[in-house]
Amino acid sequence: MDLKVTTLSGDDAGKLKLSEEIFGLEPREDILQRVVRWQLAKKQQGTHKAKGRAEIARTGAKMYKQKGTGRARHSSARAPQFRGGGKAHGPVVRSHEHDLPKKVRALGLRHALSAKAKSSDLIIVDDLAVNEAKTKLLVTNFAKLGLTNALMIGGAEIDQNFKRAASNIANIDVLPVQGINVYDILRRGKLVLSKAAIEALEERFK
Repeated sequence: MDLKVTTLSGDDAGKLKLSEEIFGLEPREDILQRVVRWQLAKKQQGTHKAKGRAEIARTGAKMYKQKGTGRARHSSARAPQFRGGGKAHGPVVRSHEHDLPKKVRALGLRHALSAKAKSSDLIIVDDLAVNEAKTKLLVTNFAKLGLTNALMIGGAEIDQNFKRAASNIANIDVLPVQGINVYDILRRGKLVLSKAAIEALEERFK
């Protein structure tokens, strides 16, 4: 698969041959859904908590005598049916994380990249770098490329000027190639990869 390479300013920079095993697969929604669900579950805090009856600061003495009142047989006022009592089966602090095989995670990333390539939402630039950290200049360049909602993946190190300039632009995410993931790829409209990112990905899936 050959794809056109462009510069940040929108000029032509030749062509690049992409691996069919990474960018030419037929995307499977079931695999993408599994990986996204795994990512979001791992990200979930799980710090929600309600006090049970054993944790309520309230007297445990019997409310009134067992017999002779004509009323129900109650004991502790900490019971869930009373106002101020503990919550029955309430949420507890826990991890929502679950396992997903490494091979499925790797396959999910390849399918996400292939989905962007198939929908023509993949743009390759020669380098994600600018001479000065000017957001206005970057906005002009993005307008030429038609980028309003995009994930930009650079090499192992992101150019600091580019990172600072892009950090002020809404709906634009910048990540090094080590941070590439299925959820971020799918949540943005366009995927912009530098040539260094392409090389790193092809090396990773070799």
